[in-house]
Amino acid sequence: MVTVYSRHGCHLCEDAVKILEGLREELDFEIEIVYIDGDPALEKLYGEQVPVTHIDGEHHDFWRVDPIRFRSSLEKHRQRR
Repeated sequence: MVTVYSRHGCHLCEDAVKILEGLREELDFEIEIVYIDGDPALEKLYGEQVPVTHIDGEHHDFWRVDPIRFRSSLEKHRQRR
């Protein structure tokens, strides 16, 4: 599961999700979008770093999704399982 911590109206977040959706079928993963708006704990954790991406609960990256880096991280994560 790939989780994207996002804010409503965040263009970087929308771009990140589009990139992930483009990779989803090829790499076989699900995407969950969690909006941090109005959640004080998540806003404190991620604030202005959104989008923040996690792979199976582990922090991957923030601000942008680099397809090459994401693919590599996903493969490494799956090898550790």
